[in-house]
Order: sequence, then C-alpha cells, then structure tokens
Amino acid sequence: MSTAVTWFALCYRGNYMNQLARLAVLFSVFMALLVPASYAATSKTSKSPVTKVAKKTAVNQRVKSKRPVGIGSRKKVVYAPSVAPKQSYGEIAGLHQKSDALDLKSSVAYVIDQDTREVLLRKNDLAVLPIASLTKLMTGLIINEANLPMDEMITITQDDVDTEKGSSSRLRVGTVLSRGELMHLALMSSENRAAHALGRSFPGGLDVFVARMNGKARELQMNDTRYVEPTGLSSKNQSSAQDLAKLVNVAHSEATLRELSTSPNYEVSVGDRTLQYRNTNRLVNNPHWNIGLQKTGYISEAGRCLVMQTKVAGRNLIMVFLDSAGKLSRLGDAERVRNWVETLAVAPKLR
Repeated sequence: MSTAVTWFALCYRGNYMNQLARLAVLFSVFMALLVPASYAATSKTSKSPVTKVAKKTAVNQRVKSKRPVGIGSRKKVVYAPSVAPKQSYGEIAGLHQKSDALDLKSSVAYVIDQDTREVLLRKNDLAVLPIASLTKLMTGLIINEANLPMDEMITITQDDVDTEKGSSSRLRVGTVLSRGELMHLALMSSENRAAHALGRSFPGGLDVFVARMNGKARELQMNDTRYVEPTGLSSKNQSSAQDLAKLVNVAHSEATLRELSTSPNYEVSVGDRTLQYRNTNRLVNNPHWNIGLQKTGYISEAGRCLVMQTKVAGRNLIMVFLDSAGKLSRLGDAERVRNWVETLAVAPKLR
C-alpha cells in the first residue's frame, strides 16, 4: 500500500496531461498490488465447492468404513465368540457311531409289535439317556390314575417358572386353568408350567408326586428309569428305549391319554385372551399315519426324542426314538420305519 502512495505523489508534480497518464499508470499498479493481496486473504478462508464436496465425501467414507455395530459412533465393537452347540449325552457316549440298515438319525431306536412283543428293530435300546419331555407321559399317567377332579382350578405360581433351562411360557404367573386343561396342554403341546403345576398341586405336594412317578416305574419294571421332576427339563430324568416302550404300552390303555396326546390343537381362555396351542408332533395331522398315542421331547442333553403307538400295515407298533440329530430327523426316522414295515413282507427282516 505504501508503494502505491509514493507513485501517486510523483505523478501529482507533473503537468496536467502527464498527471492523467501517470494517474492511469498509478491505477493499474494500485490494482495489481491490491487484487493479489485480497485474493490471497480470501483463499485462506474459503474453499471451492468441489473441494468441499470431495472432502465431505472422503469423511463420510471413513465414517462408514469404521462405523461400529450398535448405538452411537463412540461405542466399542465387541465380537461375540462363536459357541459350539452343546453335545447330547448320546453324542458324548459315541452312540451315533453305530450304524443301522435304515440309516436312522436317532442314536437310539426300538420298535416292537405291541401285540406279539416281537422286536422289529433295535439300536442301542439299553442305553440310559435323558428323556426330556417324554417325562410328561408318566406325569399324565399318574394324574389320570389318581382320579383327581379334572375341573378343579389350579393357579400357575412362581414355583412353576422354569429355573432349570430358563424356558418361556405363555401361561403367566397368576393364570388359572382347570386340571384337565393343564393336562391337555402338557401332553399335547408339552407345556412345562402346566406339567409342573400338575405335580405341585398333587395331594402331598411335588415330592410325593415324584415319588409316585418312580414308584410307577418300578411297578412297570422300568428298572433303568429315574425321575426327579414332572416336566423333563432336568437331564436327571433318564430312561432306556426298552423301559419307555413299557410306559407307552400302559399309557395307551388309558383313553384320556390317547385322546389328549393326539389332539391336533387346543385353545384355552385366560382372562380376556384366548391362547391357541398345537401338537408338537406334526404326524398327528398326517392322513398316512394312524397314531394312538404319542409324545415328543427335547433338551440339548437328550437330543430330539419321540415315542408313539401307531398302526402300520395292520400291525400295532410301539416306536421309540431317542437322541435324534436334527429338528425333524425323529419324524424322518418314524417315516423310514413305517415305509420299511409296509414292505416287510417282501424285504428281508432287519436284525
């Protein structure tokens, strides 16, 4: 700026024309000096639109590439370690290594003719394993034989809540249902709180009920069987395929157990709600099956389990499948056995 003032003073001393010429030169010099300085000052505080967009895009890309899973960008990402599925007792014992002619997925299988007691198929049938909700078949048998009033109302309490496995239930604490409704839900849809309430409300209490279960097992010569509670959630409820076939045979003689265990669906009214339940065994809806009694079961220690009384090719059969690998494999095993029995007249008998 001082240089521009000096030039202006020199130009003013000349004649008028020379002053005009000099003024023009002075103006050019002044603008040459002023504009670069102004531009430099502006360039320090402003950026072109292209630069802004480019930098914003780069920032967004960095944020997206480093964005953690969860709420808030400052949350630390924590990766949960992969957990292997818990092995069943049968897997730990190596029972699945035994092969069979039907390529069954159950490590234990036992099929007998109910009328002649002929053993059609056996596989690890003496192995003693957890039986999960197959337990409820004995629970139903004890309740049925006790001749208790089925219309007596029973309240679900906190004692009926599963603390063994933490399983859920639609029967909230405070729900009031009849003994008959609870038994229906326990046998058909394997409702754990219903089964526990049946044992808890038994005359004398839960301990007396469990003792009655074990007493009935001894009466039926189920020598490899032990019960500690009425639901099957405990892995300490254990039995063998041969013992369970004895239980199925006796339970099938009770009309109530036949009806409730094979009911396709059932609904109960709880306050202003209507709860709909379905049978845990989809084969009861299959027109190709004639099932007289059934019960399913599952806990991780037991694998998938199934017992049935059914008529196949004119023969009354009892089927027992324990420790089946896969959600539907126990049903698949039942289908394989049924198909084999239907062709048994022309196919060699399995030993």
